[in-house]
Amino acid sequence: MATETKTKEISGKSTMQEILEAYPAAKETLFQRYHVGGCSSCGYAPTDTLDQVLAGKGVLDLEEAIAHIKRSQETMDKLQIAPKELQKLLEERRVKLVDVRTDEERRLAYIEGDVLATQELEQEIMEKWPKDTAIVLYCHKGERSLQAATSLSSQGFTNVKSLKGGIDAWSDQVDSLLPRY
Repeated sequence: MATETKTKEISGKSTMQEILEAYPAAKETLFQRYHVGGCSSCGYAPTDTLDQVLAGKGVLDLEEAIAHIKRSQETMDKLQIAPKELQKLLEERRVKLVDVRTDEERRLAYIEGDVLATQELEQEIMEKWPKDTAIVLYCHKGERSLQAATSLSSQGFTNVKSLKGGIDAWSDQVDSLLPRY
């Protein structure tokens, strides 16, 4: 079951801060599609309106941009799984759990039963794992694992998720004994 971001209506008068709070995926999607944000030449202030930001990039179709933000958020929501949902899948042994953090981060804390993503494991996943394998990826806060889940999904994997909020949320919601960093 996908987790959902609580969204609200946005318009050209919405500030970038309001948009990013309502649609966290907007940051990446606006950069990918319109080259908005991400570097000093295409950055914006939190108080800039969507109209201002898009006009600065020569984007004329505001409604299409808003629809794209909403579609991207829906896609990102579908790729995420809540900590409690993951806990159930792990208890039922119905999922492969992959840690996409660094060795150093893993030494600080990890979820029992996971495997660390190495180049060898990545190659094995791509070459040998069935495309419908239930895979959940996790990192510290859920951002890197969401990117990895997006990548696997684009490679044809149909049952891949990212742990929403990462190991930090797992520690908060499932295993309070797990150290937070």
